[in-house]
Amino acid sequence: MDKASVSGVLLGLAGIIGGLLLEGGTVSQILQPTAAMIVFGGTAGAVLVQFPLPIVMTAVGRLAGIFSEPRTGLEAAIDRLVGYANIARRRGIVSLDAELPNVEDPFMRKVLTLAVDGTEPQELRKIAELELDNLLEREERYPLVFESAGGFSPTVGIIGAVLGLIQVMQHLDKIDEVGRGIAVAFVATIYGVGAANLLFLPAAGKLRLRLREQQAQREMVLEGVISILGGMNPRMLRNSLRSFLGESKVELEDNVKANAAGA
Repeated sequence: MDKASVSGVLLGLAGIIGGLLLEGGTVSQILQPTAAMIVFGGTAGAVLVQFPLPIVMTAVGRLAGIFSEPRTGLEAAIDRLVGYANIARRRGIVSLDAELPNVEDPFMRKVLTLAVDGTEPQELRKIAELELDNLLEREERYPLVFESAGGFSPTVGIIGAVLGLIQVMQHLDKIDEVGRGIAVAFVATIYGVGAANLLFLPAAGKLRLRLREQQAQREMVLEGVISILGGMNPRMLRNSLRSFLGESKVELEDNVKANAAGA
């Protein structure tokens, strides 16, 4: 579970609801199904006008992924590549052909297949970089879905508020209900602004962050396989690939190992 995403949503909701309760309000005041229907229905319709249905469905399917950590990380990929380097050093690059069925990462499997098939390093890099560009172009469309939703929902919320005010104005003869009706009308604005700033825009940001992490891992895999193809020593390969972890992660890993050795 991604603790940052889960705690962020809970903290945001707690802050808003807590502020409402401190001001003497009640949760029932903002639970308006009609307002939710207008905001989320209108936002979904606008998004579908902008994006094809398969892209929207895929983006929605990835929404759950922002609340869980990626199953594989850079450290695991480094360990796997170093293991392949050891095998290739002992038995040759062709021996990695037996390992291909066990490779879960499609990009790593494709690059290793090219290496096993005898592709020259320069040509392998050219093919892989083209694949990386195509993958990045496809993956960037999914955060855009939520960015667009974050732009549409506040405006749709205003539409909902105006519709509510129209209904209120038609019943000015019941002056006692006018104030309550105006308050209910503005709930749609809360839904629109709240959904944009607590869900849609943060989701787009987290998906972009995950996309950059995936891209960094793929670039690392490419460099690792090319190094294996060039016969780099496995120990040197590990040190080289650790640069993709970033200084903070490398220092943390070194500190953990040092503490374990001291214990």
